[in-house]
Amino acid sequence: MEELKEFFPFWDKLPPHWQEKLSAGVSRHTYPKGTLIHRGRQDCIGLLLILKGQARSYIITDDGRELTLFRLFERDICLFTASCVFNSIQFDIFISAEQDTQALHIPPDLFRQCMEDCAPAAMYANELMASGFSEVMWVLDQILSKKLDARLAAFLIEESDLRGTRSLDITHEQIANHLGSAREVITRMLKYFQSEGLVQLSRGHVTLTNESGLEAMAEGSVR
Repeated sequence: MEELKEFFPFWDKLPPHWQEKLSAGVSRHTYPKGTLIHRGRQDCIGLLLILKGQARSYIITDDGRELTLFRLFERDICLFTASCVFNSIQFDIFISAEQDTQALHIPPDLFRQCMEDCAPAAMYANELMASGFSEVMWVLDQILSKKLDARLAAFLIEESDLRGTRSLDITHEQIANHLGSAREVITRMLKYFQSEGLVQLSRGHVTLTNESGLEAMAEGSVR
């Protein structure tokens, strides 16, 4: 499958028979917006390769709150969906489609065999795993070292950049799920932001009105 070559920089280093095996074993999936793609360690679907769309990776805290770890965009690869292949993944990560999403799956056993036989595949997987854990550690560091108002300001800036608009169609509950907070806390903080002229609130919408003020409040928390 020609699409795999676009995902894997080591593709040309694979023996032809492994190129054929991976091409034959990959499967294509379509996930409507809101679909839960991966449900933690017990749901080992293999490597997830995003063709189109956008997905969100998150954990669920002990008190039942969601906390976004990272986003997945076109041409991104997620190894955390192959938790049965990597013993280092000892926590449950959930993946949901934030937009209508098309993706490829490489079965876990197939990719495990490929890593065992082909050093370039194993090296690339290690690089992806290190990058993924770096993302997780960055989020945890933000939680431990940054105040929620700084994290909220950074989230609004990042979301505005991502969507290409200052008017965000997003609920307080959705923001709380991204930041691992309670809706009531986010509502109070957004009302404070509004009183400071940083945002304008309406039902289901947050409009950024002072981006430089939000950037100052974010205190370097914008990725």
